[in-house]
Amino acid sequence: MRTGMCNGFSPQQGSLRVVHATDRYAVVDKPAGLLSVPGKGEAGVDCVPVRVQGMFPAATGPLTVHRLDMDTSGLLVVGLDAGAQRELSMQFERREVQKAYVAVVDGVVACDSGTIEVPIRPDYANRPYQVVDRSHKRPAVTCYKVLGREGGCSRLELVPMTGRTHQLRIHCADPSCWGQPGESAGRVNGTGHPILGDVLYGPQPRTSLAAARLLLHACRLGFTEPGTGRRVEFESESPF
Repeated sequence: MRTGMCNGFSPQQGSLRVVHATDRYAVVDKPAGLLSVPGKGEAGVDCVPVRVQGMFPAATGPLTVHRLDMDTSGLLVVGLDAGAQRELSMQFERREVQKAYVAVVDGVVACDSGTIEVPIRPDYANRPYQVVDRSHKRPAVTCYKVLGREGGCSRLELVPMTGRTHQLRIHCADPSCWGQPGESAGRVNGTGHPILGDVLYGPQPRTSLAAARLLLHACRLGFTEPGTGRRVEFESESPF
């Protein structure tokens, strides 16, 4: 475990890095702060598809297969032709893609590993927030493993078994996800384990002062290669 994890973190600003590419798809390492898809206004022009198109002028797209939150860094796969994009997108729909993240959370996580099975849904009156709702019928499942504990924080490996919006952030932050009573994520300064730097769901100013960015990184991505049927897996070292 790296030292000084709760004493402030300065992100290294970087460009979009190509991890692997064929004529059908590319795997890129997205820096924190870059949009996965185009946003609104002039500020939303710079995004992964625009940069990928510049790197691969022959790509016909549509490029986007899946997304990471703007504040999350790590691995994304993009389709460089329509067939590859469709095939990869269907793998995500069928939950055939293997994903893993590294996160640094506030507090000492007691169990070395476990599974969080807590449904979440949009907070319709307060978008873009999501909230825990145990009456909600769409499951949200995250497996976790503690990689280290230091300085009142824990480094976790997070494996989402479902792909709900903000799933990892809520499952870490909401006290009820760790078997403790509390209100919904984003509403409490409770005893959950919010990801450091999470300005949406972490109690302020604790989590934002502890890190200059969201300490969440997509570190592993595995899928079936379009066209060949070969299973491939890629890894990206956490920048924090």
